[in-house]
Amino acid sequence: MTTFYLFSVRPEYAQVIFEGRKKFELRRGKGAGLEPGGIAIIYVSGKVKEIRGEFTIGKIRTGLPEEIWRYVRRKNPEGISPESMMFIRGSKVAAAIEIRDPRLYKVFISLREIRRVYPKWNPPMGYQRLNQGDGVLQKFILPIRRLSIEAGRENEEHFLP
Repeated sequence: MTTFYLFSVRPEYAQVIFEGRKKFELRRGKGAGLEPGGIAIIYVSGKVKEIRGEFTIGKIRTGLPEEIWRYVRRKNPEGISPESMMFIRGSKVAAAIEIRDPRLYKVFISLREIRRVYPKWNPPMGYQRLNQGDGVLQKFILPIRRLSIEAGRENEEHFLP
């Protein structure tokens, strides 16, 4: 069974994830509870306030912030900004979460739409695991995800010889 997580990501970082240029998501702490192969649903924070896509979680590397920074700079220098180091600096441990197969959804889900059904719902500050029975996962994310995957297959089939 697939494990889903909801990640809050700043707009400028979400953009480079969906462009395929950002290969690692940095987080303070050990990346507790994250499993390689899980699906990270991306909630774009800031002024955007929408669920816009996903990526598959690859390898998770943890260590001192300076070690993680050097590792990511070596592996993906064009996909990381100096602000990222400022984000993890000061924490005892940091995690570099490998981004695999980023997918921008065909339809986005706004915070306003979610709150029409779940008025008290708030996106996580960092990330959270979504239980299979989670209403937002079932009523919003999974249907949009299916639609995006099916649309992707149709486009692939359209271009086959």
